[in-house]
Amino acid sequence: MLGKGASRIAGLASRKPGRLRAAVTKPLVNVRARSPVTPEAKSIVEPVYLGLTPSLKKGRWDPPAEKSVAILEPTVFKHPIRRDILHLCVVHHLDGLRQGSANTKTRGEVRGSGRKIRRQKGTGKARLGDAQNPMLRGGGIAFGPKPRDFSTKLPRKVVEMGMRVALSAKLREEKLGVMSRLYWPNGKTKFLAQKIDTLGLRKTLFVTGEAKVHEGLKRAIQNIPMVKLISTNEASVFELLKWPRVVLDLKAVEFFEETLKRQNVPILPAPLLEQTSSEAVESQPLS
Repeated sequence: MLGKGASRIAGLASRKPGRLRAAVTKPLVNVRARSPVTPEAKSIVEPVYLGLTPSLKKGRWDPPAEKSVAILEPTVFKHPIRRDILHLCVVHHLDGLRQGSANTKTRGEVRGSGRKIRRQKGTGKARLGDAQNPMLRGGGIAFGPKPRDFSTKLPRKVVEMGMRVALSAKLREEKLGVMSRLYWPNGKTKFLAQKIDTLGLRKTLFVTGEAKVHEGLKRAIQNIPMVKLISTNEASVFELLKWPRVVLDLKAVEFFEETLKRQNVPILPAPLLEQTSSEAVESQPLS
């Protein structure tokens, strides 16, 4: 073994250096410099136009509803309809409303003695323990309900998408209206009810973006059936889908556009409110 190893080393040493092959690098073929990638231009989305609904009480500086149009954010009011998202939001809302207070007593919680009812054998009847056995009348409940929390969790982005879909669905069904403001000078229910009937706004949910709701409107509208007034903080997907019609004021529109709009979407710049001729308004006011 040692002789073979020594002869092998001697053979490697006797080789001429010219016989060793040098590493050959092949030149790169058909390699060109890559041109810089330019990002594709995004398409500009047009805003949504909606004619104003006549106000409950027209103010001195309010624009005329028949000659004005509201320009809405398309990412909020023109979202693709997703029924699955609406279902998730409604189930999430209803789960949070459940009390979860149902309660039953087990055999260990029922009042009574723990004495054995009858002897184990010799009676010809079934064997029984104490009187709290679930098989007996007045005994405990086996596997009965206990107080629990039925609320579920839903990602915030899913809830925001549900609000976009709900608002877009109302607009597509022509059941969404926009008023310049929600105001009523006094708390008389009779005159406000007559005004609502004149405008055909029964079964309507009014949503205001004001930090503090006007006291006269709040007192007058709370006694009118089939009408409800809420703020933007109380609005939910369930409320928007529950009511046949929804009317927003301009501040509520600004709130929803600020909190729900999608970023990095190019939109034609336009003011929120614009006065134009009635022929140019494609969508009619809510009636």
